[in-house]
Amino acid sequence: MAADTSATPEAGPAGWDVMYRGTVYPWHCDQMGHMNVMWYVGKFDEATWQLFASFGVTPDYLRNSGRGMVAVDQRISYQRELLAGDIVVVRSALLEVREKVIRFCHRMENAATGEVAALTVLTGVHFDTEARRSRPLPEELSKRARALVSDFDPGI
Repeated sequence: MAADTSATPEAGPAGWDVMYRGTVYPWHCDQMGHMNVMWYVGKFDEATWQLFASFGVTPDYLRNSGRGMVAVDQRISYQRELLAGDIVVVRSALLEVREKVIRFCHRMENAATGEVAALTVLTGVHFDTEARRSRPLPEELSKRARALVSDFDPGI
């Protein structure tokens, strides 16, 4: 399914939730005048923790259970420049939930125009922080996550 390009900047694609809002500051920009790739990744990372919390993978859960999440793959498609002063919104969706693996997508938009600045798809693995081995998500968290899965195909 292709991205919904008819969505308004306020609404975004159907079924996607805003997981991050922020601003591009001058110190986020490189010598070419646009936001440097390290800041795209940082803003996507902040959205990731909000997305995880939406289905119960919270800091308390991770600390108290001895569990963690680790990214094993990340793909990014840069589509439009962001400049100092631009307001950004990151909308997120789960793409796939397996026993130990979660695949998800973030869509970074210019909040004023609704234009997609970047898309990223990440694959994360749930693991035991002491044993350093992957572990299944608890059934309740897995069930909550599966209820949020989108049929969006980011194409990357």
